Amino acid sequence: MKRRSATLLALTALLASVLTALPAVPAGAEETEQIRNGTFDTGTDPWWTTPGVTAAVSGGRLCADVPGGTANRWDAAVGQNDVTLAKGESYRFSFKASGVPAGHPVRAVVGLQVSPYDTWYEASPEPQAGDGAYAYTFTSPVDTTLAQVAFQAGGSPDPWRLCLDDVSLLGGVPPEVYEPDTGPRVRVNQVAYLPAGPKDATLVTGAASPLPWRLRDAGGRTVARGRTVPRGTDVSSGQNVHTIDFGAFHGRGEGFTLVADGETSRPFDIGGDAYERLRLDSLKYYYTQRSGIAIRDDLRPGYGRAAGHLDAAPNQGDSDVPCRPGVCDYTLDVTGGWYDAGDHGKYVVNGGISTWELLSTYERSLWARTGQPRRLGDGSLDVPESGNKVPDVLDEARWELEFMLRMQVPDGQPLAGMAHAKVHDARWTGLPLLPGDDPQKRELHAPTTQATLNLAAAAAQAARLYHPYDPRFAARALTAARKAWRAALAHPAMYQDPDDGTGGGAYPDDDASDEFYWAAAELYLTTGERRFADAVLDSPVHDADVFGPLGFDWSRTAAAGRLDLATVPSHLPGRDRVRRSVTEAADRYLATARAQPYGMPYAPDGNLYDWGSNAQVLNNAHVIATAYDLTGARKYRDAAVGGMDYLLGRNALNISYVTGYGEVAAHHQHSRWYARELDPRLPDPPAGTLAGGPNSGIQDPYAQSRLTGCTGQFCFIDDIQSWSTDETAVNWNAALAWMASFVADQSR
Repeated sequence: MKRRSATLLALTALLASVLTALPAVPAGAEETEQIRNGTFDTGTDPWWTTPGVTAAVSGGRLCADVPGGTANRWDAAVGQNDVTLAKGESYRFSFKASGVPAGHPVRAVVGLQVSPYDTWYEASPEPQAGDGAYAYTFTSPVDTTLAQVAFQAGGSPDPWRLCLDDVSLLGGVPPEVYEPDTGPRVRVNQVAYLPAGPKDATLVTGAASPLPWRLRDAGGRTVARGRTVPRGTDVSSGQNVHTIDFGAFHGRGEGFTLVADGETSRPFDIGGDAYERLRLDSLKYYYTQRSGIAIRDDLRPGYGRAAGHLDAAPNQGDSDVPCRPGVCDYTLDVTGGWYDAGDHGKYVVNGGISTWELLSTYERSLWARTGQPRRLGDGSLDVPESGNKVPDVLDEARWELEFMLRMQVPDGQPLAGMAHAKVHDARWTGLPLLPGDDPQKRELHAPTTQATLNLAAAAAQAARLYHPYDPRFAARALTAARKAWRAALAHPAMYQDPDDGTGGGAYPDDDASDEFYWAAAELYLTTGERRFADAVLDSPVHDADVFGPLGFDWSRTAAAGRLDLATVPSHLPGRDRVRRSVTEAADRYLATARAQPYGMPYAPDGNLYDWGSNAQVLNNAHVIATAYDLTGARKYRDAAVGGMDYLLGRNALNISYVTGYGEVAAHHQHSRWYARELDPRLPDPPAGTLAGGPNSGIQDPYAQSRLTGCTGQFCFIDDIQSWSTDETAVNWNAALAWMASFVADQSR
């Protein structure tokens, strides 16, 4: 997301790590060993150990006795300091390791030996009883003589022995070349097509003429056939492609495949059940993102964990958080809310658009022609609040809303009514790190106009939706929304510092006109008051085209207001024109989708995919779906439903971007606690988690090492270290939840 600043490259722990190198090795470079006494032939010097760890040479290896009962990996370590690294040079980090008893993961780190202890590369092997050989290649992002190689082995309740040999950090090695495995050349939605919906696929081929295709059922019988349509070179991928339309087939079943040009696609279903599951899984994601509450394993098997940031050591807690120096002289209780993405930060700006899209998922079910509110009702999401006679999606959204309300500057302060933009750690932390194990100091950051208006908009929307279930909470939300609106009018240009990116994302934005429009729209729809109608009608945004090619997101929120003005009943003058602006935008996105051989309603200028492009695909489909809700025109329904194909496998990489959905799906999203890639004791992200997707900016060093020069759709890699292409985020999953719910409604 754009929330990240360039300063992250030097600050985040794992975020700056790189496994393979694309920069060329300098001409004449020689391989140079940086580790001293890596074979332990001369004893243990210059290797060190942390207190409590005893180490000695045994059988030609360095063997360390690791005590039990430590809390963190770094509590018990062996390492070597004063290692030299050269920026842009490739290094091969290799060693032999054994563990007795087996099954204890080790965090092998190359990083800074002094504060802030940046990590430039790490791996988490799990040594067995016999010596295992491990080797990794990475590129240094820095010039330094203060690097450290360390093997962190703590965190186990029981003592064990780690033995090391042949530790090497060899500079000047050739960079590795990355070639993604894209599987069969027939690209399909690997999850499901609706029986009465569109069914399209893409064939990558060198052929210039139409080719025969066959649709086979799970038994291998041909149930439909036809010929492909050549589409030439696809700009978004650089591939020569054909398209396949098998929408005339209306059968149901599992395990279908498409065969064309000697290739067989990955299997898929024809039916709607998968979208009912995805509707719920994409929303269940939020419970495991919660801060300030223990996650129950009986509700999310395999994902149970201690509460994060509740003042229990080593957490410093969120119940009495001070401001950064110079921001304020008070503290706030800001417990609760959702962890925003793969870190432990919590943000009002991104929380606002996320909460809006979850609330809108429910609100759509109340008024849309295909809406089904019972599908989102009490008990649907298996959250702790289930059984309280409140729709579970409202219970989940309220967890974030309560946090946002706590972020409001209290009465009596100079900026009373404004909202602090964010709360997060004072410094970046490394991966993996469970929320309850985060030792960093927490800090409130400055209030901003945009954060304040996010609070106003989300709280105003909440006031009308929660009123039937909890009138007192609805009234409290509306009071806070009014207060935030007045504060924003008094402070209309307090913008986020773009350099405020240490320990958390910056979310910079220097235009609040869209947030003013969105907040005014929500306040008007909830209250019907003339002053808010005037604020909507007088806004320069009201007559502007707010539906650009990139789609709406946390920094472009006017579309949220426009969509609600078009769909939520009201007496706004000129409402027909508002509704027409939505259908006109949908027509443009529909034309984009039809022009794309991969069928997605997304074609950024210059083919430069933006951070979180998958959510932008979904949000453009959201606009098309809303046009269907407004008009009933089948062209909009089919285009919106078809927009899901790209996310679920019909793309250049032949990957589903949703964990747990499709034969080959992203499952290494950047996260400190869904970190099985680094620690086998931790889980992968839960089913229904969306990966950010292709990002031409490839801001993280890992992606730079693999993807420099990538074309559009190929600017993605499913690895926990690629925070610019493969992170998880609450706003992205909100886009998935809204669209999954829409598609599920069409399957009935």
